[in-house]
Amino acid sequence: MASFSKAIFAVCNAPKKIPHIQLTPKPSSEKRSTAQDHGLLSTPLHLLTDSETNYANTITRDDDDICFLHALKLDVFRHVLRKLGEEAVEGLNMIDAVQRLGIDHLFQEEIDQILQEQHLIITSGSAHGADHHSDLHEVAVRFRLLRQQGYFVPDDVFEKFKESDGSFKQMLSEDIKGLMSLYEASQLSIEGEDTLDEAGQFSWHLLNTSLSHLDHHQARVVGNTLSNPHHKSLATFMAKNFFSTNSRGMNNRWLNILQEVAKTEFSMVQSLHQKEIVQISKWWKELGLAEELKFARDQPVKWYIWSMACLTDPNLSEERVELTKPISFIYLIDDIFDVYGTLDELILFTEAVKRWEIGDIEHLPDYMKICFKALHDMTNEISSKVYQKHGWNPLHSLRKTWGSLCTAFLVEAKWFKSGHLPKAEDYLKNGIVSSGVNVVMVHIFFLLGQGITKESVELLDETPAIISSAAAILRLWDDLGSAEDENQDGHDGSYIRCYLNDHQGCSIEDAKEITTNLIAEEWKRLNKELVSPNPFPVAFTNASLNLARMVPLMYSYDQNQRLPSLEEYMRSMLYETESV
Repeated sequence: MASFSKAIFAVCNAPKKIPHIQLTPKPSSEKRSTAQDHGLLSTPLHLLTDSETNYANTITRDDDDICFLHALKLDVFRHVLRKLGEEAVEGLNMIDAVQRLGIDHLFQEEIDQILQEQHLIITSGSAHGADHHSDLHEVAVRFRLLRQQGYFVPDDVFEKFKESDGSFKQMLSEDIKGLMSLYEASQLSIEGEDTLDEAGQFSWHLLNTSLSHLDHHQARVVGNTLSNPHHKSLATFMAKNFFSTNSRGMNNRWLNILQEVAKTEFSMVQSLHQKEIVQISKWWKELGLAEELKFARDQPVKWYIWSMACLTDPNLSEERVELTKPISFIYLIDDIFDVYGTLDELILFTEAVKRWEIGDIEHLPDYMKICFKALHDMTNEISSKVYQKHGWNPLHSLRKTWGSLCTAFLVEAKWFKSGHLPKAEDYLKNGIVSSGVNVVMVHIFFLLGQGITKESVELLDETPAIISSAAAILRLWDDLGSAEDENQDGHDGSYIRCYLNDHQGCSIEDAKEITTNLIAEEWKRLNKELVSPNPFPVAFTNASLNLARMVPLMYSYDQNQRLPSLEEYMRSMLYETESV
């Protein structure tokens, strides 16, 4: 409770509301990375910073009472979780519930203990274990929760539900709850797991077919499962629908207290996010780049979205604020390469970033000098904070990742300047770097400060799969969004355009399907990282997964080139007073 108590104290001092954020359509015909302006959030900075004086900055008696009661309810639910968690099915359902609500960080010790016991059910091979292999829902939920926790559970646990010819039993078509759990479990497949691939296709087909004869509530639950499987969705986004769509049939012995805990927790975390937005907006205003570089976008809230999505633990408040700073520079530098700089200037800027010598930038134009100095100072400041807090100076790794990003941006600038479309394979290899994901994840690793060793840093510098797969998912999703834009001129260099250029006669529909399949393959690589030994901490792995989960919200455009899912996410996280 010690670390969480600090979070409670922080949120009780948080601002009560923030100003409205204008959501505008994205510009068309524009190559995008994590930095690109999709027109998501355009907030006049003075509305954020000037309103700070109106925020309550002291703990009121009511706030104090709420925090105290919340702590008591947490203890009550922990006790219930320990007690009922001894029941195999009930323990699974309770863990599933707290994870879907995005509050599992509060009960991690209890979850770890229950899942250790659940893993024994599978590995014991005893009669006791055999009793727990007949119910599809139970088997599928156990499989999913254990894999999410890092246990490798073989997919042959589903063999019991197959016919002698290897196909899944048709009698399962009546088990809607079991089919939903099977579909959810299939989302954790890794390469070569044919059974899970078949399970996903089988369950999707039967569930999709069932929609026409289910009642309204059941159809809503099934449709939500098919559209937003838990493993590939942000729990904080889906949590608001949990009690209205998932709670039927659950045990009221614990459901009511869980709902009270979730509502209070959401309100406290929402206040914390609001406070963090004010902090990052104040930093951006004091930095002064919006004034000095007129082309720079003034969107601190937009940059913060990524930090909020990646680092969901309330105790990581400082880390979210610090992470938003390099994210803002990804956007700024991306604008320089895409919009403002000439090719000759971009070459000079890239060389300067790779050399990282503040005294060797006199040959740069003034706007690049300003940008480089600010980048240099920010990176050194973060490196100093990491060294003071965790005893490791990350400057070499941070410099390297900025140099790699600018090099990738420059490669794209040369391609587009020449009108040359690269091979799809070359485009994607470079696009993984130019997505900006590596910069984000390297900063996350050092800001978390967990498991920093010579081995882990060397692996990090080589862009491991836990990073590259998330980056590929972002790049490919982005390009799918570009393909939907009727205003695209065909020279944006998206993966789909490059693929069509490589394969004359291929239809755009086939190219989209191939791109979608590539995204699925990258998810399998990410899933493999979940159950493979590596030197990275759980928080780092979760950040990579959350980044990948955030991508569909960032790149799923409607016919009006807006992002309704993202807009809904922002409203629920920052504005709505009650979300569950």
